[in-house]
Amino acid sequence: MNFKKALVSTLGTAAVLGAGIFAGTTSANADVRVTVQSGDTVSKIANQYNSSVSAIESANSLKNVNLIYVGESLVIPSSAATITTSAQSTQASQTTQSATPSTTSNTGTTTQATTQTQGTTSNNYSNTNNYSTTSNSSNTTSATTGTTSSASTSSSSTTSSSDASAKAWIANKESGGSYSARNGQYIGKYQLSASYLNGDYSAANQEKVANQYVASRYGSWAKAQAFWQANGWY
Repeated sequence: MNFKKALVSTLGTAAVLGAGIFAGTTSANADVRVTVQSGDTVSKIANQYNSSVSAIESANSLKNVNLIYVGESLVIPSSAATITTSAQSTQASQTTQSATPSTTSNTGTTTQATTQTQGTTSNNYSNTNNYSTTSNSSNTTSATTGTTSSASTSSSSTTSSSDASAKAWIANKESGGSYSARNGQYIGKYQLSASYLNGDYSAANQEKVANQYVASRYGSWAKAQAFWQANGWY
């Protein structure tokens, strides 16, 4: 009977001791509430209770950690809670920071690639169009110039040939092609008036004056020939 009482007493004491130890552990990790005294600062209180300024700021939703009032009641997180919260915050911050550069880098790479692609496409398109337009314009101009030149040359050649033939025909009719032929006041190969030749009866002057006369009167030797054929003189 005495043995049972002793056993119960021992178990009760152990339970009480265990509860005391548990309570002590809980109390050690529990937040503390303090009243601000004159001369207190958040930093001072944090050092005194082995906490941190950021933990006190967060626990009390302080807008300004440098401004607290005497008599104000503050919750001071325990050091264990502070360390845990701080570590979690740091880890979350590091995770966010690690992820952010990757996202930024990917975005930058995508933007750069897109810009480069657009720039290259735009430049290629622009260069191709410019080259095509310039080439076509050049070819068109060249073709037009060639055609005009050919037509001009052909016309000039035809006119020259026709005028040369008409000129030779008139010279033959007028003097038989002789620069020294004379018929009164008419002198030379083209039987020009002496006043036209102005005393210079050389072959070169006869050719020059004859060309000037026909150009001013008929416009061409071919027209002068047509007039001669119709009237017997020119």
